[in-house]
Amino acid sequence: MSAAVVEQVAQARLIVSTHRSALLRVTLRYRSDDPLAVRMGFPAEYSLDTEPELPDTPQPPEIEWVFARQLLAAGLDLPTGDGDVHIRPALGRRAMVELRAPEGVALLQFDAPELRRFLWRSYLAVAEGEEHTFLDADQALAELLG
Repeated sequence: MSAAVVEQVAQARLIVSTHRSALLRVTLRYRSDDPLAVRMGFPAEYSLDTEPELPDTPQPPEIEWVFARQLLAAGLDLPTGDGDVHIRPALGRRAMVELRAPEGVALLQFDAPELRRFLWRSYLAVAEGEEHTFLDADQALAELLG
């Protein structure tokens, strides 16, 4: 059985300073074979880590952040997060996503209804609370020990 995939392109505003921001396209992804996680893919040119690890290694076309689907759901209603990803509601039907890395912090503003639509589509693929029925413990252990 192949995994159900939900993919949605969203527009975000990268907050650079109180007077500067940049629009960017973010790809939201959800896969039923990784039912607890959501992914946000950003164009690589917005990465704070612009140097490839090896001199002749091309930079990937996008940088992907992976975090809990439940974190996204909760953060649309209340400030949530205590690690590298923090999500909170904002004025005017907006949501703020803060990504923390050793290179710095990125603050992104999304339209909350767009994120809710993505979550709703992910719940059609795997209902909330049913994630355990899609987990493959053997595969997860093999990846962990890989």
